[in-house]
Amino acid sequence: MTDQHFSTPHDLEEPRSSAPAKLAHVVFKTPRLEEMVTWYSLVLDAVVVFRDKRIAFLTYDQEHHRVALIRLPSLFKIPGLVWGLHRKFWGFDHVAFTYHDLPELMATYRRLARVGVQPVWCVNHGPTTSLYYEDPDGNRLELQVDNFATNRELLEWMHSGEFDRNPIGTEFDPDVLAHKLEQGIARELLVKRGSAPPPGAVSRSGLRTIRWKTL
Repeated sequence: MTDQHFSTPHDLEEPRSSAPAKLAHVVFKTPRLEEMVTWYSLVLDAVVVFRDKRIAFLTYDQEHHRVALIRLPSLFKIPGLVWGLHRKFWGFDHVAFTYHDLPELMATYRRLARVGVQPVWCVNHGPTTSLYYEDPDGNRLELQVDNFATNRELLEWMHSGEFDRNPIGTEFDPDVLAHKLEQGIARELLVKRGSAPPPGAVSRSGLRTIRWKTL
């Protein structure tokens, strides 16, 4: 067995000779093509690049497609009910999308909340402040923002022992966090774990955050 290798800032900033240039897209098979196109267009503020009866391509930037949706027969809605159970215990868990800064992430939260789209889990992992959503098929998306300005700061924090003690994170109330941000409280304070507990309560942290809803 080889020695464990811990990343350095250099590892995270320099291109690796055999690595791909970028992660291009994700593809979902779905018996709810129309609902999924509507949902991803809303949540990611995406546009439809191509669509026919069988497939849809969506993007939110200069890439020709970031999300592809492939239609399955409607009968797959029945076995599809089991997918939520499958995802909770093994296999692919979620895909994450990063925003430029905390105000942008919380503006997205507010925009989605106004039309009834609510996160299923809000947690400060330490490296990121994250909102988890589930699409109409039960696939989970993480909308996040990095909590550290540089990779050096992130790695120093991770190697300090804090991440060892709590690698899952601390939950937060998104309305409280958004309100504090609107009040002008410094970002450096708001991206710390425990900065936005629910009113009159203590935020769940570590293993206490793991329950049926958040699996």
